[in-house]
Amino acid sequence: MKVGLVDDHSYDLEKLRISLEREDDIDILFSTSSAEEAYNEIKKNEIDLLITDIEMPKLSGYELADFINAYALDIQVIFVTGHSGFAVHAFELNVLDYIMKPYSKERLLKGIQRFHQKKQSIDTRDKLILKQKTEMQVLNKQDIIFAERTGRSTTIITTNGEFSTYQSLNEIEKELTASHFLRSHRAFIINISYIQNFSLYTKHSYSVMFQSTEKTALITKTNLDILQKEYF
Repeated sequence: MKVGLVDDHSYDLEKLRISLEREDDIDILFSTSSAEEAYNEIKKNEIDLLITDIEMPKLSGYELADFINAYALDIQVIFVTGHSGFAVHAFELNVLDYIMKPYSKERLLKGIQRFHQKKQSIDTRDKLILKQKTEMQVLNKQDIIFAERTGRSTTIITTNGEFSTYQSLNEIEKELTASHFLRSHRAFIINISYIQNFSLYTKHSYSVMFQSTEKTALITKTNLDILQKEYF
């Protein structure tokens, strides 16, 4: 498990690091007292779990968690704080755990155990099964860049290649319910996590360019306005 730690109090940050650094299944990728530095690390999307204080100068733990949610990053969050009054707001952000200071190492590890339990429970929901004439293809949803309906088939563009199915785009859409998937056009579903840029295509639509593929999709002007308002 790749973990990031952030707390503007050096003593509390050191306690976190010492509590976790000898655990066999934990790799601490960064440990910082700067929420801005943590923000830049989070954008790389290389950690599995962020353990953070809530009240910090300039950027709060809430804002870090909100950024993770807004961009649908595959990162779980544990808040470690000295204030109990933030709990309701914290769980509105769907955080993994809310741990009050002072805490024991056992309490911290119990919170991290929730990560393993949640990971196991969502593994099957993270798969998309494509039905084909003679076989079924299992894809990781997080690897899907976009889906396109062409003629009588649907093509799924992923980081690992292209896959076709006779299933309709409406059927695929029912399986791609996570917030980072958007029905951008009647013929396209896109993963906003891979968007690189937009360019004008027609008066009422834009071409979408992505990371990890040279293939492009379309988004209507109306859906682009919604995307900008809700995500960017």
